[in-house]
Amino acid sequence: MGSRAAVQAVVWAVAVLFFRARPVEAGLAANWGTRALHPLPGDVTVRLLRDNGFDKAKLFEADPSALRALGHTGIQVMVGLPNELLASVSSTVAAAEQWVLQNVSAYISKYGVDIRSVAVGNEPFLKSYKGKFEAATLPAVQNVQAALVKAGLGRQVHVTVPLNADVYESLDGRPSSGDFRPDISGLMVSLVRFLLDNGGFLTINIYPFLSLYADPNFPVDYAYFPAPGSPPSQASVQDGSVLYTNVFDANYDTLIAALDKHGLGAISVVVGEIGWPTDGDKNANVANAQRFNQGLFDRIIAGKGTPRRPQMPDVYVFALLDEDAKSIDPGNFERHWGVFNYDGSPKYNLRLAGGRNIAPARGVRYLSRQWCVLRPDASPANPAIPGAVGYACQYADCTSLGSGSSCGNLDVRSNISYAFNQFFQGANQMKNACNFNNLSVITTSDPSQGTCRFEIMIDTGRHDLTVASSAAAATAAALAAVLLLALTGILIL
Repeated sequence: MGSRAAVQAVVWAVAVLFFRARPVEAGLAANWGTRALHPLPGDVTVRLLRDNGFDKAKLFEADPSALRALGHTGIQVMVGLPNELLASVSSTVAAAEQWVLQNVSAYISKYGVDIRSVAVGNEPFLKSYKGKFEAATLPAVQNVQAALVKAGLGRQVHVTVPLNADVYESLDGRPSSGDFRPDISGLMVSLVRFLLDNGGFLTINIYPFLSLYADPNFPVDYAYFPAPGSPPSQASVQDGSVLYTNVFDANYDTLIAALDKHGLGAISVVVGEIGWPTDGDKNANVANAQRFNQGLFDRIIAGKGTPRRPQMPDVYVFALLDEDAKSIDPGNFERHWGVFNYDGSPKYNLRLAGGRNIAPARGVRYLSRQWCVLRPDASPANPAIPGAVGYACQYADCTSLGSGSSCGNLDVRSNISYAFNQFFQGANQMKNACNFNNLSVITTSDPSQGTCRFEIMIDTGRHDLTVASSAAAATAAALAAVLLLALTGILIL
């Protein structure tokens, strides 16, 4: 009896430790973009992720500072291979092996990064690319898979391809009628079959905001998750016995129906990007973003999936942080997808599991508390003003000045000041960066007003782990070069 009691005591102790070690809430996943002039330092960003229960992170490229910061953190990582590398990686297995060695194996072995998947390309079949990446994508996936196997990582690291929702369609609007886009149907079947046969998964990006952005007549309520107890949107879609009350469920299940139609329904489907921006468009604001993302977070935490896939898949929120150096070709909103501002401060409240609120970044250090503004005695009608503002906004982010945006209602003087300050902050508050033909002056009085925030940039130089991403470094270098010309008098504003 004594030995049995001792064994039971050990079993009980192990059980207690096991249940203590289990997470007390559903894990969250986020896209960590690094295209910023003053990126939030890696150590601060990782702390932000962990403080808010994010246990998975997706990187669009193998950013060194981000990967090093993710080492030994327990955060599972999806690392991206950019579209511009698809051609070279698809050409030979050796090229794929070299990429895997430098961007996967090295970070796992040297830094303890828990890399779980490689995203080969990013929306390579997007219609707007006009087939540019179609021929290279599947061979690149095959070569990366072979390289992972050769590196001994075939079971630990899986391959996926993040795709835009435009790879499938439903001609009658019902999810059950879903099928792949005719021009890439054969390619999609071959790609998914390879992923399925090799332990990979499919990743799909779904953007209800873009549906609203593209079509002014799109039913607004249908873009959001309905609140509990609220009546369904009038745009809800009846599909047999199933009523689809929001665009996410209908969109995701359209893909599932397409997969089932081709005998590929066994593959796992992860949501690689979904979110709502807060600026740069009339529908991109804090209220709308909070409404959408709270509904999304509630679904993730509850584990509630869609009618065809009742268990919620991994969902990577887009995005963790704003990125002021991103391309704005799709729209000014592209730089404002973050749940958090560029500095890790929450844009709005979000409730996590147990009613806990999201927490801000800790340990952020800023440049001096000063701003560059239009001189009080300078006239906004000065003929040099348009050129100076245009110059400032060419090299800094002025997307918040657009109509319907957070700074869209500024008067003329404040509008000019905002542009000057963005350039000044982007140039690390260099004194001569606030010298627009003697039209500007440095002030210590915060010119922010209403919804418009005049930013002070992060002091990235005060963080040991900060190394700018390649994109951010290139943008910063270009800005520095232009500044040097301006400051030496070669370029006259």
